[in-house]
This record gives sequence, structure tokens and C-alpha cells, in this order.
Amino acid sequence: MRRRWLAALAPLLILAAGPGAAQAPGGPPPTVVVAKPVVKEVVEHDDFTGRFNAVEFVEVRARVTGYLEKIHFQDGALVKKGDLLFTIDRRPYKAALDQAQASLASAQARLNFTTTDLERAQTLSRSGNISEQVTDQRRQASLTAQADVDNATAALRQAQLNYDFTEVRSPITGRISQRNVTEGNIVITDQTMLTTIVSLDPIYFSFPVDERSFLSYQGTLRIGMGATQKEHTVPILIALTGEDKPTRKGRLDFVDNRVDDATGTVLLRATVENPDTFIKPGLFGVISMPASRPYKGVLIPDEAVGANQDKRIVYVVGDDNTISTRNVRLGPKIDGYRVVRDGLKGDETIVINGLTRVRPGAKVTPDRKDLPPTRS
Repeated sequence: MRRRWLAALAPLLILAAGPGAAQAPGGPPPTVVVAKPVVKEVVEHDDFTGRFNAVEFVEVRARVTGYLEKIHFQDGALVKKGDLLFTIDRRPYKAALDQAQASLASAQARLNFTTTDLERAQTLSRSGNISEQVTDQRRQASLTAQADVDNATAALRQAQLNYDFTEVRSPITGRISQRNVTEGNIVITDQTMLTTIVSLDPIYFSFPVDERSFLSYQGTLRIGMGATQKEHTVPILIALTGEDKPTRKGRLDFVDNRVDDATGTVLLRATVENPDTFIKPGLFGVISMPASRPYKGVLIPDEAVGANQDKRIVYVVGDDNTISTRNVRLGPKIDGYRVVRDGLKGDETIVINGLTRVRPGAKVTPDRKDLPPTRS
């Protein structure tokens, strides 16, 4: 009875072991898919999380005190530098300007009279028909009149500035926020914040880098070495929240001058073009930054890598179709493949499919394939 049970169970055990696992003695070697690694120039990248911020940011405040008379923009609109945003009641400042102009005209008239009077006194003094004391008095009067003109001119410039400040114009080009004050309210000089404006194109992306990575970048990318950053701009790619791949391009243009004591990181900044103004200040993103110089890399599929305890191995097919193993040291994933830092030269033929059917020293029947330069 026991023999019959074992005889019935044997076919099931063979099927469960899978194809090729129970190779019949004298049968053909198992068929496996083999290929040569992809060898091409690659650049390794590191990813960091950061945040976008505006290149220019302005808090628009009143520069004179008065009642807000008119608002000239729609909340959230794009404005250009010099666009009129607010008008403060101009009548008091127009009156002060007219008064300053009248004061200057009066002072100028006095100056003209005292100048003519001084010239007459100097002519009479040369003929001895007037004393030196009278001449000096008229000279003093002329100098005083000149000082009054200078004072009136300064007062007129100040009155003109105050009058001009009643029209609040945009100091930059960008997107304006909502109005913080409505028409009819009083605004106070340098205190009342009327609105804010941020520039959108280009836009900054700031991100912290750990100390170990930063030291590596100093050696490989020559960033933060004292030369102007324009001489060592590094191209970067940024993926917005929810994007699987980077869609925005930029260039690294700033490295902070110190390591943050609290976090042990260095702040880096990239400038990103934003012509469609899709990116807003404050959004998060993931930056992909070059971590190495271009080099010739050996790339293999992840499924070609096996394990031997704590080591990673690759099965190599010899000229006689005999299997041998190579210990490999792996790197990051690039273009859908795994970088092999050490263990392969790139001219070997390796097993990329069917690893369960091979063992060192055994022969196989290779099914040769060509790996594309990039895997989707």
C-alpha cells in the first residue's frame, strides 16, 4: 500500500519542482535567455526634496498717509512693473505741492531782487558813493535769499514725491495677491500692507543636501569651491508632487556658505524656467541632481541578479555554454537597468531569464537576446 502511494506522489513532486529542476539524466541542457550587458555613458543622480520660492517678493505698502480712493487691479492678476495698483486721495498733497511751488516762486523773486540790489551796491562802492557796510548787508541779504530758494526747492521736491506716492505702482512684474484694504479706508505711511506680489518666471527651487553628499559634490561637480557659480552651473531635473518623472529643467546656481548647525545640511538652490507660470511659490518637488561625472557604465536587468547569502551574483555563460558565477557590487538604477560598479567588464554573456534552472558548472542551451539601450 505504501509503495503505491509513493508511486502516485512522484509525478506530482516532479511537476511542482518546475521545468528543468528535475533534469532527466542524459537529457538536453535547460534553455535560458542570455544577453550581453548594456555598456554606455551614464551619469548617476541623487534625489532631494525641496520647495519652490519666488525670485522676487514684494510687500506693497503705502508711502503716504491718506484715504484709499481707488483700486486698479483684479485679485490674482498678472501685473507688470510700473502698473498702477492703488490711488490714495491726492487733493491734500496737490495743495501742498501748489504751496511749495508758490513758496519757491516767492523765494526766487526775493533772490532776483537781492541779487540786483547787490550788483548795484557793488557798482556804487567802486565809485565811493556807498559804504562797504551797506554793500556787505546787501551781500548777506542775497545769500539769505539764495538759501531760501534752496530750502523752497527741497520742500518742492518733497511735496512732489508725496504727491507721486499717492499713486502706488507695481515695483516688479509678477502675480498679485488679494487686496488687503478696500476703498475708503485710511492707510498709514510704511505701516499698511496693501497687497503682495511674487515673480513667477523664473522661479527658485531650494533644497537641503546632507553633509556627505555635499562633500562628494564638491569633488565631482566642483560646486561651492569659491569660484562663481555661473562657471560651474549644474543641470537638474525636478518632478512636481504627483509626477512619476521629472518634467522641469533648471540649473544649480547657488550654494550656501555654511552648514546648518541644527540639521547638518547645506542649502542649495536652482533656477527653473516657468514660462507657463504653472509652478507657484511654496510648492514641493523632488529634484534629480547629478551625483557623478559621465562615465562608461555596465548595466544589467534586475532580474539577472541572484543572491548567495549576503552577496549579489550574476551567472555568466562561458564559450562552452558552462555556467559560472561572478560576485558583483551594484549601484543605482539608470534607464531601467541596474549599474554594476564592480564584477563585470561588459563583454560577458549573462543569464537574464531562467536563473532557477542553472547552477555553477552546469551546461545550458542559450537563447541569445539583445538588450535595448533603455528599458521603459
